[in-house]
Amino acid sequence: MPDTIRTLIVDDEPLAIERMQMLCAREPRISLVGTAADGEAALRLTEALTPDLLLLDIAMPLLDGMGVARALSGKSDAPAIIFVTAFDNFAIEAFDVCAVDYVLKPVAPDRLSRAVDRVALGLSARRPDDTSPAQNDAAPVPAVDQRRYAEEFWVPHRAELIRIETGQIDRIEAERDYMRLHLGTRSYLLHQTISTLEQRLDPAAFIRLHRSHIVRRDLIKSLRHDGNGVWFAQISAPAGSGGEPIELRIGRTHLAQVKAEMIGN
Repeated sequence: MPDTIRTLIVDDEPLAIERMQMLCAREPRISLVGTAADGEAALRLTEALTPDLLLLDIAMPLLDGMGVARALSGKSDAPAIIFVTAFDNFAIEAFDVCAVDYVLKPVAPDRLSRAVDRVALGLSARRPDDTSPAQNDAAPVPAVDQRRYAEEFWVPHRAELIRIETGQIDRIEAERDYMRLHLGTRSYLLHQTISTLEQRLDPAAFIRLHRSHIVRRDLIKSLRHDGNGVWFAQISAPAGSGGEPIELRIGRTHLAQVKAEMIGN
């Protein structure tokens, strides 16, 4: 992990920049390299100063924070991004541009510290790739092979994004334009299509039963049919709920695959 995280503050409000500077002064891991008052200046300073982190406002004239994030997306030396904003309706879009965190104003010191924790972990994880001669000399391995399936999801909840490990998810249920991730007795909404989620989940751990349901395989207790050709999967009750197992209908288009994978015929 680097000794300090070289940080650029980007905000069009002078008072917001001043407050963020004061917060950063209390965070020993942050080393400020500059400030920018708009998106275009942020891009110029990012190229000149190569910061590790942008503390980036969203609502700015001309090029906004999302535009800055998209412009930097895919660059090998792109800094980590923590969005710092007064608006809570961009959380899903922030996830799409791979922001490390999404922090609402006014920012509390402990909230900034948690966000910096995530940046520090990311920097320490990629540091060996940048400094190891043996690895640099080896043949490159495509990223998709290194990490094909999602290990976590960042889900908006109240005033922040929370991290959900894939292994915590019991089942996923479609609700119009959102997916409800069920974790025991809790659930969270994520704005993605069920087909997109299905592609991101390891098929060895999850199986799609219906156009509206994906289930963790090890929670399926049995399969049964009602005598009229309709099949159901019995799912273990959520941990800690004390409830009864639930039954989910298996869709006709998924029945053959479910039977083949679960019972072998």
